[in-house]
Amino acid sequence: MPERLRALLDTLAMLEDRGDRIQFLIDVAERYREVPETVAARPFDDLHRVPHCESEAFVWAVPRPDGTLDFYFAVDNPQGVSAKAMAAILADTLSGAALEEVAAVPGELPFTIFGRELSMGKSMGLTSMLGRVQAEARRWSAATS
Repeated sequence: MPERLRALLDTLAMLEDRGDRIQFLIDVAERYREVPETVAARPFDDLHRVPHCESEAFVWAVPRPDGTLDFYFAVDNPQGVSAKAMAAILADTLSGAALEEVAAVPGELPFTIFGRELSMGKSMGLTSMLGRVQAEARRWSAATS
């Protein structure tokens, strides 16, 4: 697992109070930044749309010179706090990580971050966001092998 992701999960594990955890994730969501126009501009191509995401999220992967990827997101729902938090977490912790590590992130990550109380729709969307990032990592890894 990428070190920055492990550090974030360690921080979350220390937050035993549900209210503290929710506030932490709201603070993370406030760090969300939409994909820069140098990467993508509206209207976004459906090829980058995250399936099953109620917040209308999109994902882009941009290669770095070292062979890793930078991940960028757009979340069209202004109330999509959990999608924005997930986008910020994935961008912050997986950008620049080894492609094999990104591809191997456990699919349970959204539940580890947000808990088991997620609605079916949110869990599908957040899981699909991770899945799109992992698919990009696998695709770039295969292309450079």
